[in-house]
Amino acid sequence: MRGIVRGLGIVLLVAGVGLLGWVGWQDFGTGVTSNRKMGEAEDALRAQWKTPAPVEPTTGEPIVLLRIPKFGDDWEKPVVEGVGTDDLASGIGHYPQTQLPGRPGNFAIAGHRVTHGSPFRRLLDLGKGDQVIVETTDTVYTYELDGSPRDLTVKPTDTWVLEPVPGKPREPATKSIITLTTCQDLFHSPDRSVAFGHLIRASQKS
Repeated sequence: MRGIVRGLGIVLLVAGVGLLGWVGWQDFGTGVTSNRKMGEAEDALRAQWKTPAPVEPTTGEPIVLLRIPKFGDDWEKPVVEGVGTDDLASGIGHYPQTQLPGRPGNFAIAGHRVTHGSPFRRLLDLGKGDQVIVETTDTVYTYELDGSPRDLTVKPTDTWVLEPVPGKPREPATKSIITLTTCQDLFHSPDRSVAFGHLIRASQKS
């Protein structure tokens, strides 16, 4: 009996160590890899901007830079085209079916709160009036949030948040808005926390 108990204890210990290792990799290991990818994407985007020829968005490639002043002066992340697993491992992702920044319609993006660099870890700290800045090759767009992502949770099937005018599918878009989405819980959850914002300023880069 003692041998059985000892053997069971060893099995549980090994399983526990394995689980801790997996959790550590998901948080720390993927973060190291993703932060490197985000740095490379930012460098590639800035190099691309030196070429005046317009470039059509390609899945997995960086398209704009995102800054959220509330997260600190040095907080800057690339936004890549697409919201697939590989895309979100390289930064924040742009929903391809939504508009590009500054144009009438909905510029919708998604990011992880945990793992893969956790770019949106503090997203639920944002509130009404906080700013989100989007830099493109020639323009810096400043959006102001209409509310906090803490106040709106949706199911994955609630695609109305991605519509040009969220919740009004038949209404033509006349204003430029931004939609931020992330996991509702720090641990894996299918639900999404969502915040909307509207464009308040567009400044041409010199």
